[in-house]
Amino acid sequence: MTEGRDKTRPNGIALVPFAVFAAFYVGLSLFASHLGYEMPWYKVSMPIAFLVASAVSFLLGRRKLDEKVEIYARGMGEPNIMIMCLIFILAGTFATIAKGSGAVDAAVAIAQTFVPTRLMVAGVFLVSCLISLAIGTSCGTIAAVMPIALGFAEPLGLGPALLMGAVIGGAMFGDNMSMISDTTIAATRTQGVRMKDKFLANGMIAAPAALIALFLYAVSGSAAGTVEIPSITWRHLVLVLPYIFVLVLALAGLNVMALLFAGTLISAIIGGVLGKLAFFDIMDLLGKGTLGMGETLIVALLAGGLFKSVQANGGILWLTNKISKAIRGPRTCELGVFLLVSAINCFTANNTVAIVIAGPIAKECAEKFGAAPIRVASVLDTASCVVQGLIPYGAQILIAMGVAKGLEIPVDTVSLLSSLYYQPLLALAVFCSMMVFRQENA
Repeated sequence: MTEGRDKTRPNGIALVPFAVFAAFYVGLSLFASHLGYEMPWYKVSMPIAFLVASAVSFLLGRRKLDEKVEIYARGMGEPNIMIMCLIFILAGTFATIAKGSGAVDAAVAIAQTFVPTRLMVAGVFLVSCLISLAIGTSCGTIAAVMPIALGFAEPLGLGPALLMGAVIGGAMFGDNMSMISDTTIAATRTQGVRMKDKFLANGMIAAPAALIALFLYAVSGSAAGTVEIPSITWRHLVLVLPYIFVLVLALAGLNVMALLFAGTLISAIIGGVLGKLAFFDIMDLLGKGTLGMGETLIVALLAGGLFKSVQANGGILWLTNKISKAIRGPRTCELGVFLLVSAINCFTANNTVAIVIAGPIAKECAEKFGAAPIRVASVLDTASCVVQGLIPYGAQILIAMGVAKGLEIPVDTVSLLSSLYYQPLLALAVFCSMMVFRQENA
């Protein structure tokens, strides 16, 4: 990062490709809606929007085209991008095999027996909060819980977008609060504070937002109709073993790719033993699950390349310089840090990377203007989780949409974004805390 800042000059024009992406994707989708198309957000492909923005990025800067393409390709091949792609593939196979083996139907039947229908959405949110808090990864939580949650949609008369929003919101709660989350580690290390102190500071912000979100999900999901409660047999219990196995391994700290692979393998074995799936049925489902994540993989690759291109042209450095210059005191320091990490997160689509980039700048501003390091670390982490849980091209929403597509459940982007209650509430809680918090109490 230091090397990049030394060699790159600030350049606001470098941010134009992101404006082009927003105008192309959002603008054409709204135009399609105006023309009366059903599900207009499906009419404009997000990969095409990224390709158009990427083409614009190649027109900027003084480097030769071959060098620009090489920089773009390095961004596509970043280790973080490749890891996300592997998670996407495994999440797709797990969701598809779990559905084919009957695990989803079994989980729905068990949930109907023990959880009131009117509280199902709130229950999904709460479970996602607890799991992500324990395992420290929102992507792992979404990949493990989303297939189960979406299984409730049709039999219980619940909106799939609402269930997806509850899972994503709960996952972002844990990503923000967990002691072992990579965002927590990045925020505390860049600011030189203890995890325990940052956890307590975050709790004062996240807890009220989570409680309000829990209430809203309980109210939103209460309109579902009643259905006949099925009789639970030993087959139901056996079929949900892959989910139990995945959740237990996640709580034990197993790598998310390893636990998704294990869940897929166990689902296939159980489906085969119980006569639900033949060998070539399993092969077919594995292929469909992998190919079903194709668009998600393309978006991740193109987003990584576009960010690298914009960074190389000086766009990120220009942004950080502008925001840091507007800071005048402790409160504006916190606000500036929130805006800085949020903007970088929008461009990188990776909350950990955004914290790593913004962290040193935030620390300098905190020392200069007397902001409490614990507060700055908390704002860094919270802001990144707010944005990461809202951008439609972020890993969390991409995984959720990919799982829904693999289960053949149509959900448009607008419906999903309107069902994300926790993230806007968390942002509001941060701003309120900036108004009432007194620096001398830090």
